[in-house]
Amino acid sequence: MSDIDDITDPLALENQVCFALAVASRSVIALYRPVLEPMGLTHPQYLVMLALWERAPLSIKELSRLLQLEPATLSPLLKRLEAAGLLERRRASDDERSLAVVLTDRGRELRRQAEKVPATIVERLGMDLEELRSLHQALTRVISAANGAHLAPR
Repeated sequence: MSDIDDITDPLALENQVCFALAVASRSVIALYRPVLEPMGLTHPQYLVMLALWERAPLSIKELSRLLQLEPATLSPLLKRLEAAGLLERRRASDDERSLAVVLTDRGRELRRQAEKVPATIVERLGMDLEELRSLHQALTRVISAANGAHLAPR
């Protein structure tokens, strides 16, 4: 007897992985809101800044790939961050067709304030760090499996 056979109703909401992931995502992102607000960032903007603090300068194509966002979704985020004085979009010196995203001094300085965010979120979650690391590994496997499923023949 498989685990699936144990489920009395395969369409029960509480049995859906997609539901658990969606609620977990909304709930965790809601914890970030009051932490990021004083920094002037939304959660999607914070993710952009994390990528840039780690690897700037980046082309929009590289940033899009890293964040797994379409360029059309990324562009408004970049515009708002640029308007806030945290980054600049410049023509790449080696390819005039490509835009490079670089941090401003203000964007680099914001990193010091952001260094407190992960510990604050862990504290607010009230979960063991090892449990969160394990969850991260499991979610990374889910993402990989879901991305691979898109490539599988139908």
